Amino acid sequence: MLRILANRHIATLREFASSNVLVAFDFDGTLAPIVRDPARAAMRPTTRRLLTEVARRYPCVVISGRARRDLIKRVGSVPVFHLAGNYGLEPWNEDPVHAARVQRWILRLRKSLAGHTGVTIEDKTYSLTIHFRRAQHPRVAQKAINAAVGAIRDARRLEGSSAISLLPRNAPAKGEALERVRLALSCGTAIYVGDDETDEDAFASGAPEALLAIRVGAQRPSRARYRLRNQDEIDALLRALLRFRPVRSGRSSSANRTSSA
Repeated sequence: MLRILANRHIATLREFASSNVLVAFDFDGTLAPIVRDPARAAMRPTTRRLLTEVARRYPCVVISGRARRDLIKRVGSVPVFHLAGNYGLEPWNEDPVHAARVQRWILRLRKSLAGHTGVTIEDKTYSLTIHFRRAQHPRVAQKAINAAVGAIRDARRLEGSSAISLLPRNAPAKGEALERVRLALSCGTAIYVGDDETDEDAFASGAPEALLAIRVGAQRPSRARYRLRNQDEIDALLRALLRFRPVRSGRSSSANRTSSA
């Protein structure tokens, strides 16, 4: 992958920034650093300030694996156009069939993983995430998690940072959410920034000339062509976006968190 902020590649970012572009971000590991306790994840004050300015100049969206109600609290007053939760299931695919399926999985997994200290199952209504960053015996716990998850046949598995998420196999993911908002806003191009496997759907959701896919970190393989070195560089990326669009556009990008776009 190529470092998007390097002198020889920054022109690509400038070209996208000057187009009719939607700017989209994952939350954990992208806008906010990865932390030991996911409940404590938060943007740095500088990131929040910069993102606020970017959202005033570009239409912006945050697409996260977190439940949408959780994401709304963490993004707060930043004037992004839209927030999509549960990998894009919320708010457009809040199907009670998905919710019932996830509840069945949670019951099975709680029984299977009951003896593993530090392993927690996060119920996000339409998906779930098994966190093992705080497991007392991480390797043993991960082996047990893999076995328990492998026995669930109607789930799609997504790997995160010391976490495994399950969502209904036929449910939409981040790529569909990104494309839906892009079309709703009549944007010709998109920039998407994410940090793990859950973002690969979004990285592959558009042609290279219409989608600038940027992965946080250098992990390979990835469908993203470009990268940031680490999460600390998100502020430098936001500053570059501000530099490339110094005058606020006429288009409103005020918050629209109940949009059915």
